[in-house]
Amino acid sequence: MTFPTNLGALIARDSADNDAVAIIGLDEAFNARRYTFAELDAIADAVAHTLHRQYARGERIAVLAANSAEYVATLLGIMRAGLVAVPVNYKFPRALIAEVIADSGARMVFSDPKRSADTPDALPRIVFDSPDETQGFAAFIAEAKAHRGPFEPVAPNENEAALFLYTSGSTGRPKGVVLSHASHLWVVETRLKAQPLQSERVLIAAPLYHMNALALAFLALAARATTVLMPAFNARNYIRAIDTYRCTWLTSVPPMIAMMMQERDLLSRTDLSSVRYVRMGSAPVSGALLDQIHTLLPNAKVINAYGTTEGGPVVFGPHPGGLPTPPLAVGVAHPQVQLRLVDTNGQPADEGELEMRSPGLMNGYHNRADLAPPITADGFYRSGDVFRRDENGFYTFIGRRDDMFVSGGENIFPGDVEKMLERHPLIQQASVIPVDDAIKGTKPVAFIVRKPGAQLSAEAVKKFALEHAPAYQHPRQVWFVEAFPLASTNKIDRAALKRDAATRLAGEGHPPRDLQDE
Repeated sequence: MTFPTNLGALIARDSADNDAVAIIGLDEAFNARRYTFAELDAIADAVAHTLHRQYARGERIAVLAANSAEYVATLLGIMRAGLVAVPVNYKFPRALIAEVIADSGARMVFSDPKRSADTPDALPRIVFDSPDETQGFAAFIAEAKAHRGPFEPVAPNENEAALFLYTSGSTGRPKGVVLSHASHLWVVETRLKAQPLQSERVLIAAPLYHMNALALAFLALAARATTVLMPAFNARNYIRAIDTYRCTWLTSVPPMIAMMMQERDLLSRTDLSSVRYVRMGSAPVSGALLDQIHTLLPNAKVINAYGTTEGGPVVFGPHPGGLPTPPLAVGVAHPQVQLRLVDTNGQPADEGELEMRSPGLMNGYHNRADLAPPITADGFYRSGDVFRRDENGFYTFIGRRDDMFVSGGENIFPGDVEKMLERHPLIQQASVIPVDDAIKGTKPVAFIVRKPGAQLSAEAVKKFALEHAPAYQHPRQVWFVEAFPLASTNKIDRAALKRDAATRLAGEGHPPRDLQDE
């Protein structure tokens, strides 16, 4: 395709297959509605026409809703009109939703019936799937859809903003990441050159307010691939969607796949042979989970991917010499991306914080003069993620720098300990967090999800850890849970686990036992 300059114009109008299905939209009851590329494009144009008459270029429009075809079309229409789309995390508490919308400066909110009450009263709201003649989406676009025809997308200036994506806020006030049209058109074009998706059927269940899902939605539109779009992740419906619609490409985060694995009865009678690619991102994947994915989806290539909202999803790629990527590595530096690792003193290292420079970087954080700039003087984004680079140039994720904790003078990255624990044949998932300790400052404890039907004791887990890692890394307490709490982006909610650990320890009335001190 000839690439546009406006990110909202990803649907090519001169294509011969405008009547092909762009989105199969599922609702919570698994009912489906199909939208062709022509229909989706017409909805986006109607949104653009209507907004263009009401708002000035550069003004922000928020979207607070579960995934739907109308959501996708609305994002496209907002950007076509020269406005800035602000997808908002609807899993935030109501007060935080209001804070994020106020911070963005949004002038209007698109919502769905379930989240309409969470929109600020002071702002105009338009509600998807509502018959309301004043606030319903169909009424909002009716005149433009009937009489206005195609909308000529506004040509953006260099680095003009297309989107604000807000970080999850798990470690403080959410930050509005400003993304330009140019940066994410580069992302789409670069990914399509590496792997055309036209023949694929993509399944998206992660939320569109998160980069993982949104970037794939844009990619699928540009590639003329069909997207099966779920309103939110539900393990049983996710499995059913793969089978029913013969999905070939999955994008997911590790906890979503781990939750699939728990549905043993449904999996036993479901055909998942259509899946050819599984792109894992947003959180590290363990060797144990990789093995299970290969067993469950034997026809699929598993892509262990990495990306950030600030730096985009194009960071790593295959080795130029054809060397196979090690199982837990994410690849080598993409040929169009400059990478470097720096230690705590800012010096080059083979293990350290990843810094990157590419055309996919954000413009910066909106309205956050209180933060130190995350971009270095020479244009590299400081990711906060710690990687190790091997002799062949392959990068492996170690952990978040701000997740690292010190126990008795030893640096502990939870991800390192989790990967070790997940090598145990009876452990499905592990999550390691620090708890306070009067002598060592902090000590690691672990929450464990056992494999279905497995019998495993806390002492056996501790013994395994002491046999397979330095003693200071072993979890002083082990608690078994059926599933982990998930944050709004479907990652494990470490803050909730820390609260849970504190409650458990307070109830037990004694500090975690340290086998090193015995």
